[in-house]
Amino acid sequence: MNQIAELLPLANIALDIDVPSKARLFEATGALFAASAGLDAGVVASSLAAREKLGSTGLGQGIAIPHGRIKGLKEARGAFLRLKEPVSFDAPDSKPVSQVFVLLVPEQATDLHLQLLSELAQMFSERAFRERLAAATSAADLVNLFRAWEAET
Repeated sequence: MNQIAELLPLANIALDIDVPSKARLFEATGALFAASAGLDAGVVASSLAAREKLGSTGLGQGIAIPHGRIKGLKEARGAFLRLKEPVSFDAPDSKPVSQVFVLLVPEQATDLHLQLLSELAQMFSERAFRERLAAATSAADLVNLFRAWEAET
C-alpha cells in the first residue's frame, strides 16, 4: 500500500460536499477532522487558510491539495473531499476545484511532508486516476482507488 492510502481512513472521505467557497471548504474540513480524529476544527481551518495565503494549493485540472502543520499532531493525516459544485481556488489553469485532498502533518514534519505532497502530485497528474475518483459512487470505492494506486516506475 502507498503512503497516502495509509493515512486516509474511510471516515475521512466526504462525497458531494456543498460548500460555496474555499473558506467554507476549510471549515468543513476542520469539522471532518474534529469528528474523525478529535482535532480542533478551528485550528485545522486556520492552518489551511494560513498556508493558502502563501499561495494557492490548487494544482489545476480541478484538483487542490490544501495542507497544513498542526501543533501536537503525532502523525500525518489525510482527507479526500469531492465537492458537489466546483469552487474557485486560484489554480494555475484557472479552473475551479472539485476534488480536494487535505494533508495535515505534525508541526515539525519536513521530509515526510514533502514526500507525501510529491506522491499526491503524482497521483493526481494521472488523468485516469482523476476520472476514477470523479466516478466513484462511495467512500469505500474511493479508499480502494487510493489503495490500488501505484507510482509508475
